[in-house]
Amino acid sequence: MGAEDEQFMEIAIAEAEKAAAIGEVPIGALIVKDGEVIARGYNLRETTQQPMAHAECLAIEAASRKLGTWRLEGCTLYVTLEPCPMCSGAIIQSRIEKVVYGASDPKAGCAGTLMNLVQDERFNHQAEVVPGVLKEKCGGMLSEFFRGLRQKKRKL
Repeated sequence: MGAEDEQFMEIAIAEAEKAAAIGEVPIGALIVKDGEVIARGYNLRETTQQPMAHAECLAIEAASRKLGTWRLEGCTLYVTLEPCPMCSGAIIQSRIEKVVYGASDPKAGCAGTLMNLVQDERFNHQAEVVPGVLKEKCGGMLSEFFRGLRQKKRKL
């Protein structure tokens, strides 16, 4: 984990803050190629009522449009929460080279916590994984969001 990873994770955190501002679970992602941010995304699942509107999937789609290819070789995905099974599958299918995430996900994490789909050698592609970059800040955003939801439910 280097300073560059932390700088890019800060940008992913800013994307997560956009999600939080509209009542979405605060998860943000970005894709970097050759040191340049080429795509961004934040969770829009509730807003769009689409199950695949996770930050990672939206960033992967945007990067593919920008590069004109589904093959995101040489790209790094930065995401504030460890990718779920669906997003891990998208990472494999898009040939992303490296995944850097903040907080681990004990309920759905598939980049090392529950399982490690992105590095499973049975697939035709594996990605390097760098866990725990700014994990306290990333995890804190999620904890605060869900604490707020629980408080709202109690008031009702």
